[in-house]
Amino acid sequence: MGSRKCGGCLSGLLIPLALWSIIVNILLYFPNGQTSYASSNKLTNYVWYFEGICFSGVMMLIVAAVLLVLENDNNCKCCQSENCSKKYMTLLSMIFSSLGIAFSGYCLVISALGLVQGPYCRTLDGWEYAFEGTAGRFLTDSSIWIQCLEPAHVVEWNIILFSILIALSGLQVIVCLIRVVTQLSKILCGNYSVIIQVIDH
Repeated sequence: MGSRKCGGCLSGLLIPLALWSIIVNILLYFPNGQTSYASSNKLTNYVWYFEGICFSGVMMLIVAAVLLVLENDNNCKCCQSENCSKKYMTLLSMIFSSLGIAFSGYCLVISALGLVQGPYCRTLDGWEYAFEGTAGRFLTDSSIWIQCLEPAHVVEWNIILFSILIALSGLQVIVCLIRVVTQLSKILCGNYSVIIQVIDH
């Protein structure tokens, strides 16, 4: 019972993390609060991968909803035996938790790449990725951020928002990983019976 409540809390935690991921990703489209850069496609290319909106956002909301349903004591039985039904629910929970790791992991990787690449901005040489060749060294050298003339404060904007996305998706990965380990331990402690039943069917 305690593990079920713990699992429900972990699944519920995914919901605010997903909602914040959506919000943060949307903010990346409006550097300095302006909409003109998105409409003229003058944003870093990694923004268009929808890592926070789709994968760490909407898809994780779906995963969280499914996991919460599976954690419900009143969920539908999938076979005649109650014990069998619980084992299938455990297996489904592990599968959806694994999907959660994949979705949030995608956001984590893309956000990290966007952070290291740096913003797409206007310099004295025109619109370009001013720090693309620095391998992320610009992150610790704020003196060169002035190379980006427009949008204003775009370097700080990208660093803060991509870092938040990395943190949010990282937490999602941890939560889903904990759930996978928990559900896997339940299956293994059941002497692999759920796996045998799946093969038999």
